[in-house]
Amino acid sequence: MKYHITTMGCQLNENDSEKISGIVENMGYEKTEKIEEADLVIYNTCCVRENAEERLFGKLGELKKQKEEQGTIIAIGGCMMQEPHILEKMKQSYNYIDIVFGTHTLHKFEEDLKKATEKKIKIRDVIDIDGEVIEDLPIKRNDKYKASVTIMYGCNNFCSYCIVPYVRGRERSRKPEKILEEIKNLSKEGYKEVTLLGQNVNSYNGGNEYKFSNLLNDVCKIDGIEKIRFISPHPKDFTDDVIESIANNEKISRIIHLPLQSGSTKVLKEMNRKYTKQQYLDLVDKMKEKIPNVLFSTDIIVGFPGETEEDFEDTLDVVRKVNFEQIFMFIYSRRKGTVADKKENQIPEEIKHERFEKLKELYDSRVSLNNQKYIGTTQRILVDGYSKNDKTILTGRTDSNKVVNFYGTENLIGKMIDIKITEEHKWYLKGEI
Repeated sequence: MKYHITTMGCQLNENDSEKISGIVENMGYEKTEKIEEADLVIYNTCCVRENAEERLFGKLGELKKQKEEQGTIIAIGGCMMQEPHILEKMKQSYNYIDIVFGTHTLHKFEEDLKKATEKKIKIRDVIDIDGEVIEDLPIKRNDKYKASVTIMYGCNNFCSYCIVPYVRGRERSRKPEKILEEIKNLSKEGYKEVTLLGQNVNSYNGGNEYKFSNLLNDVCKIDGIEKIRFISPHPKDFTDDVIESIANNEKISRIIHLPLQSGSTKVLKEMNRKYTKQQYLDLVDKMKEKIPNVLFSTDIIVGFPGETEEDFEDTLDVVRKVNFEQIFMFIYSRRKGTVADKKENQIPEEIKHERFEKLKELYDSRVSLNNQKYIGTTQRILVDGYSKNDKTILTGRTDSNKVVNFYGTENLIGKMIDIKITEEHKWYLKGEI
């Protein structure tokens, strides 16, 4: 029996999909990249962007014929399935779906799948509460050397544009001993890099005053793990003890993902972000002072309701001052059930796109200039494998997440090596051993 899984959305969803894969492979299923030969098709959905719904429903329409001809079992899960209006639409228009499961019922997927395949009954396994932290689920990881480790679930921030707290529930932290045990096992299996995941990792609470900084320090002590990253922190909660942990531990990446969302204090207040433009810039300055060679990546939303040209110029001003290494840019997307969706001062689509292009143009103008600083330097990278475009070239990423291409032999894959950077090509660097 073969299964095909499609993951939409963030790294938390990708981590959930690795667990789903672990569950079904333990049941004897084998993964296939060809959806048409799958006996089981799984969609792990995201609801952050509006077009995710259009993508999903388009794919489900295509799958209906395959189900009728081959008896394919279809399972839909993830954040989108926690939205009441989506569940209603599934019930009304897509009643041929075999399994609908939520973000809190992953651990029951084996049981649900057995009911759907053996008893031929439709399963709707979505709970409307925050759920509990379920440990020790099987997991089939997509990478042999880099792994994501979820340290907490849910979010308490209620940013006015975001649906996540309503679909993933309130914050629940895993016990530190369980996290550290998972990472120690990864090290034994040969993993070199871990990324700690949470909607707001700064809020991690391991009990007995054990905070995120304590967890970072303890992960750094694990032999074999050579690189530690984390996403996403919240600027309002980025405390001095975390800055100190990063500064004192060479294993922790020197690129900090610090979501800005907007450079306008007025818009930030409307977004319920709980910091001002100046507080964000002060935090950046503090980190630059305390952490040698620190760099920043960020998320920015363009066209939030009520955003004026002056507000947008504030965003561009922060981009110029911080000089972000990477920017993940988004055009504001209305999400049913959020505070921002109810605002009357929505920005016209053409203005959103104009501003998006201005932001992109500013960022693009700085990429090559930022890359120049790498030329002639030695960068320690984890070799990921061969380039997708050229099987004679190996590839990896710098501490700052820049792609590096270079010539080398297969025995280097999975190792941390030093590369001298010789050229920059805007979206990647070239180097030599």
